[in-house]
Amino acid sequence: MRKVIASLFVSMDGVAESPDQWQFDAFDEDMGTEMMEQLSQVDTLLLGRVTYEEWKDYWPNAQQDLDFAAFINNTPKYVVSDTLDSVEWGDYDTVHLIKGDPTAEIKRLKAQPGKNISISGSPGLVRSLIQLGLVDEFIPLIHPVVAGKGKRLFGDGDDLKRFKLVRSKITSSGVAILTYVPHE
Repeated sequence: MRKVIASLFVSMDGVAESPDQWQFDAFDEDMGTEMMEQLSQVDTLLLGRVTYEEWKDYWPNAQQDLDFAAFINNTPKYVVSDTLDSVEWGDYDTVHLIKGDPTAEIKRLKAQPGKNISISGSPGLVRSLIQLGLVDEFIPLIHPVVAGKGKRLFGDGDDLKRFKLVRSKITSSGVAILTYVPHE
């Protein structure tokens, strides 16, 4: 069975919003290698509405990071949203909408043959799928920075969830790449 793997940039104070404001000085070769290794094991992407809206106009027309753009553009994407009525991805027919409770559709995707399913960014989606018990691996890339403001990944009111650390790596710039699985 395929796994849902959630990976995102997080500051030391738990901020996962707008990493473009605080993470690029810590993006080093170690992190790039690690991220490309993760992507080599993925053939489907899950996106929340906000990440979808940030990416949908940029990646189909990207003039830089062309290898990553080719991966993003050609990989099937499922956008989880209660507010959108349709989704598009430029000239690519690789994006689909999951409206309402995503549980049944994500379980269907996990049961299909193929590589893993990745959630890149999309902190609101990551948070809700962890609460629903649909995330098989959680990989925060914790940056050596206090963002000071912004939306935090977890907040008050979430149910208690326990995880087991199965892998850790510290990059040359001090980013902690931690791999957790749900503790059973």
